Amino acid sequence: MDPTGPWDRDRVDEFLAAARIPIRLGCRTPSDRPWIVSLWFAWDPDADAIRCATSASADLVEFVEHDESVSFDVSTNDPPYKGVRGRGRATVVPDEDKRLLRSLLTKYLDGTDNPTAERLLRPDREEVEIRIEPERLHAWDYSERMGSAEE
Repeated sequence: MDPTGPWDRDRVDEFLAAARIPIRLGCRTPSDRPWIVSLWFAWDPDADAIRCATSASADLVEFVEHDESVSFDVSTNDPPYKGVRGRGRATVVPDEDKRLLRSLLTKYLDGTDNPTAERLLRPDREEVEIRIEPERLHAWDYSERMGSAEE
């Protein structure tokens, strides 16, 4: 899929793969209310998929199973602002061995030897993957108008 905006697909892949910021995922509740949540994610460029981890008991699981249409944003929190946003379809997939969660703990917390990992990896906690297949990607980058830190 070719993104719109100032970045080509290679730059979008590079940004999403390197990002250590949560994705902001928007969806609709069964009562047709908007909902947004931040999640850790991994970008799989070969599958054109965003992979997020969450508890099987999270409200988000019910919401995505009710309506698979989602929107998302991955953007920097500090100037100059830039990022990728879009929309797509989400599905819930079991993560029985917590492989995705373990890889995200390594990405975001540099490993699994920490209290957060211990809590999330408890044997009694059921984990799922929220898999987003983007239908549209749009990159945006305000570096030129805000001044780039790389200058």
